[in-house]
Amino acid sequence: MLPMLNFMAGLGQRTIVLMASLGHAALFFGTLLKALGPALRRPYLVVVQVHAVGNRSLLIILASGLAVGFVLALQMYYALVIYGASESLGLIVNLALVRELGPVVAALLFAGRAGTSLTAEIGLMKAGEQIAAMDLMAVDPTQRILAPRFLGGVISMPILAILFSAVGIIGAYIVAVLLIGIDAGNFWSIMQSRVDVVRDIGNGVVKSAVFGVICTFIALYQGFETEATPEGVAYATTRTVVFSSLGILFMDFILTALMFSTK
Repeated sequence: MLPMLNFMAGLGQRTIVLMASLGHAALFFGTLLKALGPALRRPYLVVVQVHAVGNRSLLIILASGLAVGFVLALQMYYALVIYGASESLGLIVNLALVRELGPVVAALLFAGRAGTSLTAEIGLMKAGEQIAAMDLMAVDPTQRILAPRFLGGVISMPILAILFSAVGIIGAYIVAVLLIGIDAGNFWSIMQSRVDVVRDIGNGVVKSAVFGVICTFIALYQGFETEATPEGVAYATTRTVVFSSLGILFMDFILTALMFSTK
């Protein structure tokens, strides 16, 4: 009986800690949203962060999108040719990229590249007492540091996802048309006739924007709340990747169920 009581006590304590952490994160998110207005009055700060988190993630996004397009075209062709449906290759590749792979894979890469960079940057600023110095000078670090980075990440993520999908389609075209020999007109025409701009491309952009909010918020929260030690910063960057990846995959399921469950 005693081991069961100890187990229940430990479970209750962990639940209380988890709920307290979620509540603290929700309050942090609310504070961050309140600071977006003042941050928008300094657009140059947002532009700098778009370059920092978006442009510096561009190379890995484009290279990964091209590779995914290559592999996706090959795998889909091997499956479709069995049923004599290889002419649908362009359509399936396009839908797979704009609906699912583009937003999700780009967000995972964004979390690994830009998310860890944001967490480490904020964590090192906290460890170096730069954030404490700003508080002493009556400068709100949420408005000056966190809000521009949050906006930069949210703006950059949909653009990166669109570029990922576009480069992936180009990679699929290279494999399907130039290497395999599928008719180029058929590849593009079926894609243009069956892909809906709002339902397919628009929902993919909405997905990527939501993923951008998740990745950037988790990165900033982990960096701002980390212990001001080298070990704390290292642990925070690890948590950023893990929590961002789990959040992306979980929200992807929910958004897919809401967006594509009915015609």
